[in-house]
Amino acid sequence: MGLDGKRLLHTPEGVRDIYGKEYANKQMVQKLFGDKLHSYGYQNIQTPTFEFFDVFSREIGTIPSKELYKFFDKEGNTLVLRPDFTPSIARCAAKYFMDEIIPLRFCYSGNNFINTSNLQGKLKETTQMGAELIGDASPEADAEMIAMLVEALCSSGLKEFQISVGQVEYFKGLCANAELDEETEFALREYISNRNEFGAQELLLDKKIPEKTMEALLAVNSLFGTYEILDRAQEYAKNLRSQKAVMRLREVYERLKLYGVENYISFDLAMVSKYNYYTGVIFNAYTYQAGSAIAKGGRYDNLLEKFGKSAPATGFVVMIDELVTALTRQKICPTSNDKSFLLLYSGDFKDALEKAKKYRKHGNSAVLMKMEQPKEHYLKFAADNYFSEVVCLDTIAVEKGGV
Repeated sequence: MGLDGKRLLHTPEGVRDIYGKEYANKQMVQKLFGDKLHSYGYQNIQTPTFEFFDVFSREIGTIPSKELYKFFDKEGNTLVLRPDFTPSIARCAAKYFMDEIIPLRFCYSGNNFINTSNLQGKLKETTQMGAELIGDASPEADAEMIAMLVEALCSSGLKEFQISVGQVEYFKGLCANAELDEETEFALREYISNRNEFGAQELLLDKKIPEKTMEALLAVNSLFGTYEILDRAQEYAKNLRSQKAVMRLREVYERLKLYGVENYISFDLAMVSKYNYYTGVIFNAYTYQAGSAIAKGGRYDNLLEKFGKSAPATGFVVMIDELVTALTRQKICPTSNDKSFLLLYSGDFKDALEKAKKYRKHGNSAVLMKMEQPKEHYLKFAADNYFSEVVCLDTIAVEKGGV
């Protein structure tokens, strides 16, 4: 094989091939996760893999422009590969359900693309699944999203995980009360997000923020843990906006208790998101053996207005690749119970085919293969490709395969 041929065997940086048992496991996780979303009445929706650039522009509040895969169509329009599902679904809902006042429930599955050079082991193309509830501003909607995520993660096989819940409005209320300008608020948010209390303190001292106000802003870093931290958050919330944010978290938690998922819930008032379209309750899901959050979500009440439809909304996305990796490392990844047979024959093809049809008729996967190599070759092939059993049709001898 020439040099060019060898190069063509490799994938570009940040993408990879998935096959065999790994891909089967991924499909099983997606099926189990999706079944739970469907049980809540969420309907599948599919949006294009690429959209106009404006759908993901800075004004929308999604991925920075430099991290988008951008290209042009024949008419000269700037297009981008989808980096984030939520703006696409918001656009779609505004287009087809502009006048609908009954809440809409959508779920989706597909790949997204982020062109970042700072990979840190992360892929540029990943598979995501998620759900969006459009047209419902209530705490019940927030609770439904979080509870459904908990149940879907449990359905996919995950046992030990935590949902960390925050509230964008709490921090924004404190910043507004301190009369911080947009640039200072953004810098402070970066410090808070990185748990850099020293940097945050230096910034606020430089801006000559009053001591009590500064104390409340710096305290955000310590406001994480169980439900009791909301009492401390209430003490620092000297403005109506932050007080309402804490009250909303209390209302959502009371409803999560009715779902019976409160043991999975913790709170983090320092939580921020790189997506600027979030407006209220936000949440991340974490488990061990995963390098980052396996799911993210929250309320985005102003996003649909960008597409001409005024409607509150909330949703979440789960990073399927991260979830499957965590399940595999924890040795609890669900596998299919379906039987797969490697059927070998050396005699009459017609007779062998009739027998293969019977296997398939009973819902089994069956590969019919003529024996032209020593049996050991086929046993190794079956083990490498995760066949349940190897059956020699001429002798009806059965060998255990790879699972």
